[in-house]
Amino acid sequence: MLKRVDRVQIAVGERDAAESALAEIFGAEVLRRDEVAHLAASRTTMQAGTSLVEILVPEGPGPVEDFVNKWSSGLFGAGFSVADLEQAAAYLGENEIRFTRATGQLFLDRNATFGLNAVVSVNHERAPLGAIRWIYEVTNVVGDWRAASERYARIFALDSSKFCPITSKDFGYTGTLTMFDPPSRLDRIEIAQITDYNGAMGRFHKKRGDSLYMFFVETDDVEALAKRLDARGGRYAAWRRDEAGLAELFIHPSAFLGVLVGVSRTEQAWLWSGDPDRARRATERLASRKGIG
Repeated sequence: MLKRVDRVQIAVGERDAAESALAEIFGAEVLRRDEVAHLAASRTTMQAGTSLVEILVPEGPGPVEDFVNKWSSGLFGAGFSVADLEQAAAYLGENEIRFTRATGQLFLDRNATFGLNAVVSVNHERAPLGAIRWIYEVTNVVGDWRAASERYARIFALDSSKFCPITSKDFGYTGTLTMFDPPSRLDRIEIAQITDYNGAMGRFHKKRGDSLYMFFVETDDVEALAKRLDARGGRYAAWRRDEAGLAELFIHPSAFLGVLVGVSRTEQAWLWSGDPDRARRATERLASRKGIG
């Protein structure tokens, strides 16, 4: 059923600074501003690459205000696109998944997921703009990755035979990637169960429980995005380099609205997503174009 990781929602207390951060780091542009009564929030929708980022500012008592009061700012929700919203609504209803219709979208009951505020929208193919290609992953930290995997396969009509197991000693977790449409696209929910509570992800889960942890974007030029962060004095960690240059970095939450963001070079994420040869070929092509090696 799901076609894309279509958007993320970021809850903040102040709109202007959030819009500036998105514009300066990702080259995002404002598409519209409106209200979401269901969330008791005002919303700025910005496009970065082919994906959307919704900035949510509380306008009264409700889930966004509760989030901002508790965490100041951060990753509030994730959005997924479908080809037909009415078919998606019917499927969710048949599977007894409660949702609210608002602003042409389906907002799933939080009890249907593992701490992931999910919104479903009609898929739109957009011309890319800005400094990234798209958002391809959101990470859901959970206490039981198998239970979450089974639930998401059922409620989102995903083929679990296409899921890709993942384990990280560096970050202390194990789980799966719920690949929506491999090998065509990388879009997925990463479901992560903590194996080391001394790491950053473990500390986050200990504090917040099952919840959204971060999201990942893909870009053709990681080094150019690092320069954008440098221009703002933004904190980040260069994580992976290879013969073609900087391949991956992590934007620290202090640099981006309380949200941890992973950035990977185009095709790089296939290294841990079931097709490492594809990632290596992309690296070799890029290195050859740069005259490296």
